[in-house]
Amino acid sequence: MGLTHIDDQGNAHMVEVGAKAVTHREATASGTIRLNEAAFTAVRDHKAKKGDVLGVAQVAGLMAVKQTASLIPLCHTILITGSELTFQLCPETREISCSCQVCCDGKTGVEMEALTGVSVALLTIYDMCKALDRGMVIGNIGLVEKHGGKSGDFYADPLARPQDTAAPGLSPC
Repeated sequence: MGLTHIDDQGNAHMVEVGAKAVTHREATASGTIRLNEAAFTAVRDHKAKKGDVLGVAQVAGLMAVKQTASLIPLCHTILITGSELTFQLCPETREISCSCQVCCDGKTGVEMEALTGVSVALLTIYDMCKALDRGMVIGNIGLVEKHGGKSGDFYADPLARPQDTAAPGLSPC
């Protein structure tokens, strides 16, 4: 299977999905940001000068989910039926893990929307904390799992089981 966004002449194009069946689709992505002690403490204790860092980052990530087709050139506009963005603070490593789950009933998946939500949420944390730490590191952004569509289920962790009750995408501290 070749790249679906490249035609036989090597030109980029938006994939035609008109003939595909509408199915329920879900995707979860996650990522982390590592902060210095001052920035981590300000976020944890709700003392950042710019305000509620995680609250603002959550809204920014959810807004980004809805704007993915405007940001990623070959993404389709998708009618999102639900999205949730959560954070977990890991004091031992001074990391904040972010997880974004997106759902739709459509002809194409929501992986890019979940990845965009995580990315923008983490960038928002960086923006709101940069006065305290310009050395923050954003990383480990990736697709955790996806369900629906022709290709079926995908789990980044081959040991992941559908009956797991842990929050999706959040690495243990």
